[in-house]
Amino acid sequence: MNLQRILSLAAAIGAIVAAAAVCVVAASFALYALAREYLGPAGGGAVVAAVFALVAVIIAWIATRKVTPKTKATAAPPPSPLDKAIGMAKEHPVVAAGAAAVAVAVLLRNPATVAALVSAFLAGNNTAPPKK
Repeated sequence: MNLQRILSLAAAIGAIVAAAAVCVVAASFALYALAREYLGPAGGGAVVAAVFALVAVIIAWIATRKVTPKTKATAAPPPSPLDKAIGMAKEHPVVAAGAAAVAVAVLLRNPATVAALVSAFLAGNNTAPPKK
């Protein structure tokens, strides 16, 4: 940000503050003139003080209140295949036991498959990633 832009921003902020101050003074004079007719000079001053104290309390409340952002409802991620398999096994335990028995029978009849599964499990993340 260059100096010209900073000075322009400062001048704009100063103009806004001055305009707000003029509005507050004009509003207080108008309120005083209205209240003085009914309550006298002291009552008019009290009304002006009370109104602007109320305005100050409202501004302080707005400035210090705790804002909670609106949370967007996010859809749950779809279940993984393992979660689906576990859910199906819980719903149909007899079918799950039968499938496990078939898997054990296939693995016992083909020891090469067992060896491949064990070596893949033990290798884990030690293998090099494939080249792109």
